[in-house]
Amino acid sequence: MQNVCILGATGSIGQNTIDVVLRHPEQYCVYALTAHNSIEKLIEQAKLCQPTFIVLSDANCFKQAKQALVNAGLNTELLCGAQALADVASADEVDIVMAAIVGGAGLLPTIAAVKAGKKVLLANKESLVMSGELFMNAVREHNAQLLPIDSEHNAIFQCLPHDYQYANMAASGISSILLTGSGGPFRETPLAELSRVTPAQACAHPNWDMGQKISVDSATMMNKGLEFIEARWLFGLQSSDIQVVLHPQSIIHSMVQYCDGSVLAQMGNPDMRTPIAHGLAFPNRIESGVKPLDFQTVSNFTFNLPEPERYPNLYLAIDASNAGQYATTALNAANEVAVAAFLAGQIGFTQIAQVNEQCVTQMNGCQLDDIDAIVAWDLECRNAAQQIISAYAREAS
Repeated sequence: MQNVCILGATGSIGQNTIDVVLRHPEQYCVYALTAHNSIEKLIEQAKLCQPTFIVLSDANCFKQAKQALVNAGLNTELLCGAQALADVASADEVDIVMAAIVGGAGLLPTIAAVKAGKKVLLANKESLVMSGELFMNAVREHNAQLLPIDSEHNAIFQCLPHDYQYANMAASGISSILLTGSGGPFRETPLAELSRVTPAQACAHPNWDMGQKISVDSATMMNKGLEFIEARWLFGLQSSDIQVVLHPQSIIHSMVQYCDGSVLAQMGNPDMRTPIAHGLAFPNRIESGVKPLDFQTVSNFTFNLPEPERYPNLYLAIDASNAGQYATTALNAANEVAVAAFLAGQIGFTQIAQVNEQCVTQMNGCQLDDIDAIVAWDLECRNAAQQIISAYAREAS
């Protein structure tokens, strides 16, 4: 029996993790569930999982959550605050940590799990985008086991040889990594119409069921840009090692091309329970609840290259990955603020990339030697992005 801590339990990854875990009660037990302030949903999940702890990062929710626990008749212990997230992620009783908090908020509890030497299932790509080298150094120093859960990185991981040497593709006979993306809901929308896209339209992903922030990132392909940065750190790659390919059907989740001309691809229905089950059971396999592909009904596969004019965020991310840690941290911070502003109706869809580019250009050159410096830089960049957005609002008025 392995104890699982689910960081970000009420999001789509967290919900899917609970689904997989509950299919295997003889193998997994939920130790802790965490959320920001989604009390009602967290209580519902606690009734299903009976965790030892539930944790809310918003400390202002303690009194309300405590009463909800009493009303539900649960004996689960309630904790609140950012430190409590790190505490349950690094607890001695925990074997596996699902790192599924969206955005920069996931960095500190995820790095706490790494430093405690846990098996970390990484669905929070922002941790690597913000702190790549420091994060990977901590994985090695503390003998943590890091397994990618993003469908693309999990696919690459499955297609790599078991003896893959980090940062040495040539030694494994690999010529390139093919990172696939659907292109989102606006792959064929005329460019002139993108500025009028609404939040509801941006959140209507054609293949995946995701939260609002990730759905908008998929529509702008910032999600693929962040995954590009994440892939570099996960597998020790150079920018030239990775090619982003549009694959609208979302059946091939990514590919590895070898020097002999072979291409290995990981395929499956677009359901996050597949990579979640793979990470939970690795190196074994367990049933995930996902239906196998029916090749009698699978549509034709198509592939294209992403247009820079349609997806400027993708190319901003690639440029930031070449510029260094300060740039990727700044880009991630700016994007989180810009997406929130778009969802709130404060800026237009195409202005997300404009805010991101302006912020990264403005916030240039900063040495980030430790996690505290990264957290401080992240906050500084968020403030800068907010000022840029405020300036846009003044211009519009």
